[in-house]
Amino acid sequence: MRILFASLTALLLAACGSLPVQALLGDQLSFSQSQLQASLDRSFPKRYERLGGLVEVRLTNPRLRLPGGGRLAMDVDVDVAGLGRINESDGTLTLTSGVRFDPATRGLHLEEPAIEHLDMPALGGVLGGNARGYLNRWLADYARDEPIHRFDASLIERLGARRIAATRIEAGRVVLDLGTSR
Repeated sequence: MRILFASLTALLLAACGSLPVQALLGDQLSFSQSQLQASLDRSFPKRYERLGGLVEVRLTNPRLRLPGGGRLAMDVDVDVAGLGRINESDGTLTLTSGVRFDPATRGLHLEEPAIEHLDMPALGGVLGGNARGYLNRWLADYARDEPIHRFDASLIERLGARRIAATRIEAGRVVLDLGTSR
């Protein structure tokens, strides 16, 4: 019985190796909120110095939500230190964004991110127009350069010549439609 089971297992594995990638992956890939949150947790905290090191901004504790409607939502704690201030928890940044796949980084990036709310009580409350505009420009640069989730080598290998045709956010998941390479 053991030999029969081992033989059937080996036969199935050999058959899987000859199947096209589409049979192994289907027409879609999807990532759950928890998978993306785990990637974010590994890439945070973020630290940025401004004004030649006089001011330091730290972004910590990202909290991702995938409510659907084509955009994700993320809250991030913001700490500011410098100019005589000690490092303290200053507030929370809330952003929304679409998601896109970038073949150069092999990752999912924020697409058209926007700051929806920035609460900084230690700096006098909610920041307005100029600060919000500066942070939105910074966020666009971040979205262009750094993925929120990077595909591992085994997934890239399984994709083979397939390409990501479309990316969307559905309730609780980021879904990527697979197409064939041209």
